[in-house]
Amino acid sequence: MSIVIVGGHERMVGQYKKICRNYHHKVKVFTQMSADLNKQMGRPDMFILFTNTVSHKMVKCALDEAKRSKAQIIRCHTSSSTALTDILENVG
Repeated sequence: MSIVIVGGHERMVGQYKKICRNYHHKVKVFTQMSADLNKQMGRPDMFILFTNTVSHKMVKCALDEAKRSKAQIIRCHTSSSTALTDILENVG
């Protein structure tokens, strides 16, 4: 399964990727808005939005891409490694 994580802390990017690899998922992590963010996201199976650490503009961009690719959207207020692990446990 391919996953795009939007939000979270920059210092946690490595841990997010490691956790997803442990569950055999491909992952892209975006902690900051870039000019062509919508083109970088691709067509993942799932979007995980860490809502506490993300701008409204990034959320809107992610939701638009999720609608286009018919991907599952999961919102989580906290951006901890435990929260990501819980999400992956319940989904996959």
